[in-house]
Amino acid sequence: MSPEEWTYLVVLLISIPIGFLFKKAGPGLKRWGAAAVGLGLTLFTCGPHTLHSLITILGTWALIQAQPCSCHALALAWTFSYLLFFRALSLLGLPTPTPFTNAVQLLLTLKLVSLASEVQDLHLAQRKEMASGFSKGPSLGLLPDVPSLMETLSYSYCYVGIMTGPFFRYRTYLDWLEQPFPGAVPSLRPLLRRAWPAPLFGLLFLLSSHLFPLEAVREDAFYARPLPARLFYMVPVFFAFRMRFYVAWIAAECGCIAAGFGAYPVAAKARAGGGPSLQCPPPSSPEKAASLEYDYETIRNIDCCGTDFCVRVRDGMHYWNMTVQWWLAQYIYKSAPVRSYVLRSAWTMLLSAYWHGLHPGYYLSFLTIPLCLAAEGRLESALRGRLSPGAQKAWDWVHWFLKMRAYDYMCMGFVLLSLGDTLRYWASIYFCIHILALAALGLGLALGGGSPSRKKTAPQATSLGPEKLREE
Repeated sequence: MSPEEWTYLVVLLISIPIGFLFKKAGPGLKRWGAAAVGLGLTLFTCGPHTLHSLITILGTWALIQAQPCSCHALALAWTFSYLLFFRALSLLGLPTPTPFTNAVQLLLTLKLVSLASEVQDLHLAQRKEMASGFSKGPSLGLLPDVPSLMETLSYSYCYVGIMTGPFFRYRTYLDWLEQPFPGAVPSLRPLLRRAWPAPLFGLLFLLSSHLFPLEAVREDAFYARPLPARLFYMVPVFFAFRMRFYVAWIAAECGCIAAGFGAYPVAAKARAGGGPSLQCPPPSSPEKAASLEYDYETIRNIDCCGTDFCVRVRDGMHYWNMTVQWWLAQYIYKSAPVRSYVLRSAWTMLLSAYWHGLHPGYYLSFLTIPLCLAAEGRLESALRGRLSPGAQKAWDWVHWFLKMRAYDYMCMGFVLLSLGDTLRYWASIYFCIHILALAALGLGLALGGGSPSRKKTAPQATSLGPEKLREE
């Protein structure tokens, strides 16, 4: 592990006891205490580069004040434009930010765009009320008022997920501050239930990254190995990649659970990133609060079993970095300038790659996803429904195997980063996933398979993993 990875791990681990300290605190202490801890962590890890996050916050707040009815698009343009400037600092001869500054900037971009969207929704709802002449009462997920500058700063620098996620909306943050009877919300048992696989994943990460170091792929000697060895190598590289993020995101979720952050009654049917999808009245007494069943789906960022055992490439996206996937679907996919599912996915993946950084490997990897989506959608709709139940089960196993190999392949671009290293590795295995996807797409088109956006595929199992192991 690098020194940066050790720092991330320490930050994640200390957030757990800090969460227990804040859980039963009042709204004021939660707001300003959590912001003070987050700002302290930012200053400690980013130093003077903390100024970038402050400029981004102030710019977004100014846009919200100036144009509340259209601030979402303006905030998206501002924060994404600042990301370009932020990543071009070294080219401009300015000090290069630390990796921690980049992590803070990434999460902050998501939060500020979401905040602007929530303010815009509030403004539009208020205009409708004024036009109709009567008030409908509180709506699900709507803010009570426009946050002040200090409230925006407290949300932006809240220590929860400040470097690793999960992403959360301002409405989720407010619900935590105003949580009725927080002592009745369970924390310790859900935390232990969530944390138990993390040590195993950590050991598997250390073992796999030691036995199959990524740096070997950058050496000339690697390409003297036989084709099967080169082809196999991407499997343990993606395995180590998954284990690393499983540990980080589980630890980040545990920090939220310790604080009771993102806890909602099960009846509210909360979604990762988005929060409750059903209105659920707050409990009126500690006894009623204690009688409710809660979950932490709002801050759930990874479904490990779903990621490993889901059948389709499409489903794998939903189980990975779940709160960010919700953000992308809500604020990028839905507003895409095209209507086709595959083209909308391509637009979303392009902006996702840009959000991650400017390294060519990100774009090569993310823009391979739409090709895989089109191929599996066309071929599945053309063939799977014609098979017997037993043949469909065999199809799902083959589909799962190819899905995992596709993600292995795309992961190499994500971790190698450079254009030369990525293309060199892909060329050494003859661009096999690209060729396979194109062949599957061509076969699906020849057999009359429908577009994923227009024609539903035959019903299928979404996961091959044992249901009892799923982290529901």
